[in-house]
Amino acid sequence: MTFPRPTSDTVAAIRAFLADPRFASASTLAAVGMAVSAQLIQNLIGWAGLVAILITLVVLMSGSLLARRDDIEWQGLLPVSLLMFVGLATISLLWSEYQWASLGGVAYLLAFTILGISVALTRDTIQIVRAYGDVFRLVLGVSIAVEIVSGLLIDTPIHFLGVEGRLAELGPLQGIMGSRNQFGLVALLALITFGVEFVTRSVSRRTAVASLVLASASVLLSRSPVMLAVVVVVAAAAGALALLRRVRPEQRRVWQLVVLAAAVVAAIVVWFARARVIELFSANSELGYRLTLWRGVLDLISRNPLEGWGWIGYWRPDVQPFPVFAIAGQREPNSALNAYLDVWFQLGLIGLLLFLGLVVLTFTRSWLLAGQRRSLIFAWPALVLVALLSASLAESSLLVEYGWMTFVVCSVKAARELSWRRAFARTTLDTA
Repeated sequence: MTFPRPTSDTVAAIRAFLADPRFASASTLAAVGMAVSAQLIQNLIGWAGLVAILITLVVLMSGSLLARRDDIEWQGLLPVSLLMFVGLATISLLWSEYQWASLGGVAYLLAFTILGISVALTRDTIQIVRAYGDVFRLVLGVSIAVEIVSGLLIDTPIHFLGVEGRLAELGPLQGIMGSRNQFGLVALLALITFGVEFVTRSVSRRTAVASLVLASASVLLSRSPVMLAVVVVVAAAAGALALLRRVRPEQRRVWQLVVLAAAVVAAIVVWFARARVIELFSANSELGYRLTLWRGVLDLISRNPLEGWGWIGYWRPDVQPFPVFAIAGQREPNSALNAYLDVWFQLGLIGLLLFLGLVVLTFTRSWLLAGQRRSLIFAWPALVLVALLSASLAESSLLVEYGWMTFVVCSVKAARELSWRRAFARTTLDTA
């Protein structure tokens, strides 16, 4: 059986379809929705269904980038630090202690990296915020609806969704995210997004206010000590950013240094008063579980400190050495519950240094843009990064799915606005 070759008109029609802004809008919404709802999709149709959706989106959005390649200025767009980190994760297949599992983990990482790059290059920041806002409204709405059904109507946990049905007790709620920490983190990211929508008037006032109420209630009902602590950090960052935007441009550098010094002092104070802080947020049980897990991770790190054990992303309980992390009476961990420790474990000291460099560059660029640009829309990447990077001290969400894709979006957007390669090229041209 032979298939007819596509004609030039057919190819042109496909290219026009993929290059259409409406396709970019729809695919961005689909990618963000899939990334945020990955846990729900997996619970409903399994890993095979999730992977099929992911592959479809990667193919379509890669095709969109290819169709629009002439309209995109590629110089300085893709951060070198991002490419180096992803490259190291890929190369780790060579020395991985679990190569077949690493192959799947690397493919998963590359897929969400491609989606993040595609979203960043084909949509403006305001359009990205709107897409995230629409997805967050749907996810939080469905989560609360599921909690109402489980906790009030049938008064029974929905185990396959990870919902405990404790709405009548005012939480903790898990929504469709599988755990209260994940639900709290998504709700916090939603709160930031809805706040930016409100101040930029990108949605109606009624929609913005209702969304803010929904996100705030979700954060509180998650009853996650980790996320409540992150809320405090995000609130402090938002206050500092508001201050920086009010000062004169010529004074802004000095005030940036003041804010940095204040952040360092605050971090030192929190460290020395950590016992009181942990007690304040009622995080003793969560910390105890994590400390036990982290000791095991550090022990394995000491065996391959430089190159790590190989990238895997989500941990596999059926692959060595991950079964050793099973703690009696506790759920089997699917990560180190600390993104930085997880990177150190999987990619060694080299990977950790690359990752920290990537994090510092991305956050610095985003923070400077938020303080310098007139539009408040630039505050979204900075505050989202504050939330993700702070939560990464107790969760590894930054390394997979919506966390990683969002980080890639912020990284590419920041590099596009403050690219040292582009600035160097302009300087060289001016000199010539």
